[in-house]
Amino acid sequence: MSEQTTATSLADLKGLVAGTPAAAVSDAVKREPKRDAQGRSYATGSRKESVARVWVKPGKGTITVNDKPASKYFARPVLRMIITQPFLVADRYQQFDVICTVAGGGLSGQAGAVRHGISRALCNYEPDLRSILKKAGFLTRDPRAVERKKYGKMKARRSFQFSKR
Repeated sequence: MSEQTTATSLADLKGLVAGTPAAAVSDAVKREPKRDAQGRSYATGSRKESVARVWVKPGKGTITVNDKPASKYFARPVLRMIITQPFLVADRYQQFDVICTVAGGGLSGQAGAVRHGISRALCNYEPDLRSILKKAGFLTRDPRAVERKKYGKMKARRSFQFSKR
C-alpha cells in the first residue's frame, strides 16, 4: 500500500513529481543526431509551391543553391538574409556548409523553403538546437499559399467591371 504525503509548498510538489515514472521517462527521451556516412544531415523544406532539399555539414559557411553560390542565385540581400537567419539565431554562423537543390515557385518562396530546410537539417544534426529554432518559428511550415481562382471572377476575388448599360 502506498503512503500519502501532503505537499506544503511548490518545492515539495516538485520533489514528489520528480519521483514518478512519467518524469523519468521524459528525461530518458533524448533526440539522437541523424547523420549519413559523410557526416551530413538532410532535411526537406517547403514554402508556397517551392520545395528545397538541404544537406548540412560542418565547414566554413559556404551556401550552394542549385550548384551556384547563394549570392548569385539569390541576388537580393533580403533573400540572402532569410537564408542565414537559422544560423544567426542558433549562433552557428559560418560553421556549416549548406548544399541544397530547390525547385518550384518564385525566388521568395524558394528562399523560405531553403530557410525551412536549413532549420530542420540543423535540428537533425544538433538536436539541442530544436527549442531555439522552434521558438524563432523556423521549424513551422508557413501554410500561406495562393488562393485559387473562382468561376465568375477575373482572379480569386476580383470581379469583372460592372456596367449599368
